[in-house]
Amino acid sequence: MLDINYIRQNPDEVVAMLHNRQLSVEEPKLHQLLELDKKRKELVRESDDLKALRNKRSKEIAEMKKSGISSSELEKQIILNVVTPGEIARIDETLSQLEKEMEDILLALPNKLHPSVPVGRSATDNQVFGEPVTFAYDLDFSVKNHLELGKSLGILDFERGAKVSGAGFPAYIGKGARLERALINFMLDTHSERHGYTEVFPPFLVNQESLRGTGQWPKFADQVYHIGEDDLYAIPTAEVPVTNLHRGEMLETASLPISYAAYSACFRREAGSYGKDTRGFLRVHQFNKVEMVKFSRPEDSYAALEEIRSHAEAILVALKIPYRVLLLCSGDISANATKCYDIEVWSPAEQKYLEASSCSNFEDYQARRSNIRFKPDNKSKPEFVHTLNGSGLATSRLMVSLLEHYQTPEGNIRVPEVLQRYTGFEEI
Repeated sequence: MLDINYIRQNPDEVVAMLHNRQLSVEEPKLHQLLELDKKRKELVRESDDLKALRNKRSKEIAEMKKSGISSSELEKQIILNVVTPGEIARIDETLSQLEKEMEDILLALPNKLHPSVPVGRSATDNQVFGEPVTFAYDLDFSVKNHLELGKSLGILDFERGAKVSGAGFPAYIGKGARLERALINFMLDTHSERHGYTEVFPPFLVNQESLRGTGQWPKFADQVYHIGEDDLYAIPTAEVPVTNLHRGEMLETASLPISYAAYSACFRREAGSYGKDTRGFLRVHQFNKVEMVKFSRPEDSYAALEEIRSHAEAILVALKIPYRVLLLCSGDISANATKCYDIEVWSPAEQKYLEASSCSNFEDYQARRSNIRFKPDNKSKPEFVHTLNGSGLATSRLMVSLLEHYQTPEGNIRVPEVLQRYTGFEEI
C-alpha cells in the first residue's frame, strides 16, 4: 500500500494517478482518508496529553504521600487531579476504529505509477516495446488451432476435464502431459542454472494474510477460490506464497537481491469474464506457471525489472516462439504495479497475440503491506525492499503458440529442440 506520509505530502500526485488509472471514482476515498488522518492526529495529541497529565498527577500524589499530607486532603487531590482511565480508554478505542477505517482505504488505493508508464485509457493504448520477435516457420497449409490439434492427437482433453471439475479445467493426456512437464522443467532449469534464481516449490494454498500482503486481498477477493472450512485460498499465482516467504522479516542487506523461481498450478475464478473467448487454453481456471520473484534494494529495482523481462524473453527465444513485448499504459496496468511489461505470443490460428507473461515492479507497495524490510547499513533506519515478479512463463497460452507453430501438414507436432531431452521424443 502507499505510504500515508507520501499521500499527505503529495495529494495532487495521488489524484493525478487515480485519474490516469481511470479511477477518478476513488478520489472521494482519498479525501476521506486525509480527513481521517487529521482526526487521527488530533486524537493522538489528545490521548498523549491526557497520558502525560496522568503521569504528572501520579508523581505529584506520590510526593504528597511522602510529605505526610492528611488522608482526607490526599483523597481530595486524587479526585480533582487524576485523569480517569475511562477517558483515555474511550479516546484510544475511537482512535483504533479510525485507524481501521484508514487502513481499509489504504489497502484499496492502487500503487503510484512510474514516469515512464504511458498515459492511456485501455489496452488499446499499450505501447509495443522494441520490435516483435519472429522466427521462420513453414505453415503454408491450412493450420489447425490448438483445440483441433489436441483432440486429433489425443493429448488434450477439455471435455473430460470439464466432466471432472467444470469448464476451464483442462486435462493433459499422454505425450501432452509429458510436453507440459517438459516445458515446466526446462523453464525452471533455465532460470536456476542460467539466470541465477533459487528454485522454490511453494504451497498452493495460502491464508488471507498472504493474499493481503501481495495485494490480491481485499481488492481481488472475487477472483480467488476459498476453502471455507480451513479458511485457506487456492493461489492465483506463485507470486503470493513466494513473496510471503519473507513477510515480517528484516532481510540481510548483503543478501539482496534475492531471486526465486517457482513452479505452481494457478487457480483463478475469472469472475467477470462472461462474453470473452473461453475456448481451450484461451481462458482457464487452472493453469501451470513458472514465476520469477525478486526482492531488491530500491535503487536497483528498475534494472531488476529489465532483467526479469529479459529472462522471460530468453525462454521464448530458446523455444523459437514468435512474441512481442508491450509496455502497459496507466489505464491497463494492474493496481499493484508501478510499471509492467506484458509478453504476448503469436497464435497463427487465432491470428492474434496472446498474453503469456507479465513482468512488474511493485516498488515498496507489497513490502509495506507485508512488512519486508532491510537496513542499508548498521546506522540507518530500516527501509522497505522493492518487490518484483514476472511469469517465466505461463504454459497455457505458450502451449497454444507452440502447438500451432510446430504443427506439420500431416497434423503432427514437432517438439522444440530444447525440450527433446526432457520429452524423450521428437514428434507427437
